[in-house]
Amino acid sequence: MTKREDLAQRATDYVLEHGLIGLSLRPLAAALGTSDRMLIYHFGSKDELIATVLATSNERSMRIVRAMPRSASVRAAIVELWDVFTSTKLEACQRMYVEAAALGLFGREPYVGSVRASNQVWLEAITEHLRNAGASADRAGRLAAIVDAAINGLLFDRPLDTDEAEARRVIEDLAAALG
Repeated sequence: MTKREDLAQRATDYVLEHGLIGLSLRPLAAALGTSDRMLIYHFGSKDELIATVLATSNERSMRIVRAMPRSASVRAAIVELWDVFTSTKLEACQRMYVEAAALGLFGREPYVGSVRASNQVWLEAITEHLRNAGASADRAGRLAAIVDAAINGLLFDRPLDTDEAEARRVIEDLAAALG
């Protein structure tokens, strides 16, 4: 692992714990045992560091989603995707995505580009999971878009709405309607 890759992994851990909004290089660098100047040296800019952190978080998430076992049906696949998206392993990554998406809504880079890239990778992974669960190739992409939109909407509201049981019922209803 190169120094840059090591810093990217550790910076991602830091941001997953402390959040993306309001990220400052000096506290991050101190936590990593380096200086803000060395971070800029390795990443070129704060924006490139943030883009790398977002990509690293996304890669970690994708490994988990792609490691999911094949679901018995499309209906089961949707519910199982929700279970994985809301698992402890992905919770912090999802929170970081929501923060990046919120900043991207204001047109700020690197958030816009990073969120677009993340969305594409997520849609491909969800499409593949649904296709493996029995969705036809021509339908799987559309189903993935619906599932992704619903899950993202629920995840966006999750920190504000503590009714986990209601969110689960929404996903189960969606799965029944689409499955």
